[in-house]
Amino acid sequence: MQLHDVWFVLIAVLWIGYFFLEGFDFGIGVLTKPLARNTAERRVLINTIGPVWDGNEVWLLTAGGATFAAFPDWYATLFSGFYIPLLAILVCLIVRGVAFEYRAKRDGARWQRNWEEAIFWTSLVPAFLWGVVFADIVRGVDIDAQKNYVGGLADLLNPYALLGGLVTLTLFTFHGAVFAALKTVGEIRERARGAALRAGLAAAVLALVFLLWTQADSGNGRSLVALAVAVLALAGALVANQLGREGWAFVLSGATVVAAVAMLFLALFPNVMPSTLNPAWSLTVGNAASSPYTLKLMTVVAAVFTPLVLLYQGWTYWVFRKRIGVQHIPGGHRPAAPAAPAAPAAPKAPVAPAAPVAPADRA
Repeated sequence: MQLHDVWFVLIAVLWIGYFFLEGFDFGIGVLTKPLARNTAERRVLINTIGPVWDGNEVWLLTAGGATFAAFPDWYATLFSGFYIPLLAILVCLIVRGVAFEYRAKRDGARWQRNWEEAIFWTSLVPAFLWGVVFADIVRGVDIDAQKNYVGGLADLLNPYALLGGLVTLTLFTFHGAVFAALKTVGEIRERARGAALRAGLAAAVLALVFLLWTQADSGNGRSLVALAVAVLALAGALVANQLGREGWAFVLSGATVVAAVAMLFLALFPNVMPSTLNPAWSLTVGNAASSPYTLKLMTVVAAVFTPLVLLYQGWTYWVFRKRIGVQHIPGGHRPAAPAAPAAPAAPKAPVAPAAPVAPADRA
């Protein structure tokens, strides 16, 4: 295996890690509307990802940076041809981060409601658009002989790509609902399990159609194995969720995301962006890669720093592993304390006998 093949695998791992971690982030954001019934419950959901959401986005920055350094032609064609959807995702991620930080800066109900609305939409839109982007990458786009994208925005919104967007949206929502059930207590935990069932069933139908379509169009033996793992993991996650085994449900929902994204990369290899105009104009791991010296230097840097990042992020999840509920939210609902028994009434003071009435004087 050559270094450009190794870096294709490493970039695939970075994207898989990003979708595994940011997937439930997006799902929690989407669930702040249909799952939470009041401000306290929305705050509970947001607090489940509060300590980790920004660390999860490091995977996106690393994946983008690694693509730029290892496959500059892939990066240039992808970010120029997909400029509008990727810009929309970037704006959403910026506004989403601001919403997390600014929501609690003021006590006004309107202020908090507006930022909560922003969290919902800036979670839903990227969850959908990432599916559109990766479906188009696997399907192929209009790339000419100079490695330039020559299509338009409408070409990216084809039925296959739109189906891919619905798959990531429902799958991330399911992943987020399972995470919410794992991290909360009380009524919201029970409702999260119900939401996970509904989102999981929708994701199962859409994902099965999308993955079978992908396999029929550009799949191979390796991608077929990944497809089978994704289907079995999703079925197992639904069963575990119904049995109340939130830990196993989360592991299996994460395995579903991992296997589904892995299948896309397995179906894509050795291409990185196929051309629908002429297969000879496709970008591959060979013709889009950097020089061997650059790849060798990147490999050394990755070998040193990747374990450190994984250890730090794993420690963060360990520290913030406990469940939370509305009783942990200042001003949230707390069970009423039992009424203290009434103190016995003080005895009444004895009433002094009335003084005798003197007889009236006779005339």
